[in-house]
Amino acid sequence: MTAQDWRRAWAVAWKDLVSERRGKTAFNAMAFFAAIVVIVFGLALGPDRPSFVAGEETLLQYLAPGLFWIAVFFAGVLAVARSFASEIEGGTLDTLRLYPGDRRALCVGKIVANCALLIVLEIALLPMVAVLYSVDLWSRLPSLMGVALLATVGFATVGTLFAAMTATLRAREVLLPVLLFPMLVPLVLAAVKATTLVLRGDMMGELAVWITLLVAFDLVFLVVGTLTFEYVLDD
Repeated sequence: MTAQDWRRAWAVAWKDLVSERRGKTAFNAMAFFAAIVVIVFGLALGPDRPSFVAGEETLLQYLAPGLFWIAVFFAGVLAVARSFASEIEGGTLDTLRLYPGDRRALCVGKIVANCALLIVLEIALLPMVAVLYSVDLWSRLPSLMGVALLATVGFATVGTLFAAMTATLRAREVLLPVLLFPMLVPLVLAAVKATTLVLRGDMMGELAVWITLLVAFDLVFLVVGTLTFEYVLDD
C-alpha cells in the first residue's frame, strides 16, 4: 500500500469513529452486553466459592480470564456487524465499492475502527472485572495490554472480513457469528491461556508459545484478509 492508500485507510477509520461517537449505537450495545455478561457470571458463581484447583483463589478468580474474553468477543460481534450494516442502512456500500484506489485501504480502515472500539471496551471492562472478581490486574497491566492488543487485532481482522462477506445477505445477523466463531477458536484459546499465564505467573515458560500463536494468527489473517477483501466486497 502506498502513502495515499494509508491516508484513505485513515479517512475510512476516522469516518466510522466519528459516526460512532455521534450515534454511539454499537458501543452502547457492546458495553451493555459485556457488562451484563460479567455481572451475570459474577452473581451465578458467587464471590466466595472455592476453586476446584488447589490454591487460595476463588472460582471467579480462576475463571476470570476466560469470562473476560467471552464478554469481549461476544460483544465485539456487535461492533464488526455494525461496520458494514451502517453502510447498507445509509446506502453508502456501493459508494465504498467505487472508492478510488486500492480496496485494501478500505479493509485496513475498517479494521482500525473496529480495533479502536474494542480497545475502548476492554479499557472500560477491565476495572469491572478487577473489582467484581477480586483480581489483581494493575501490577500486570503492561503485559495484559500487550496480550489484549494482539487478541484485539486478530478479532477485528477476522470479524471485518466475515462482516464484509455477510453484509449483503438477508440473514447476516445469524450467519456472522455462525461463520466467525469457529475461525476464532485458536485466537480465543491463545488469548485466554496467555491472560491466565500473565495473571498467575509463567512458571513453565509457556507464555511465549501462546504469544507466538497470537502473532501468527494476526499476521496470517491480516495478509489473507487484505488480499481477498476486494473479491469479498465484489460478491
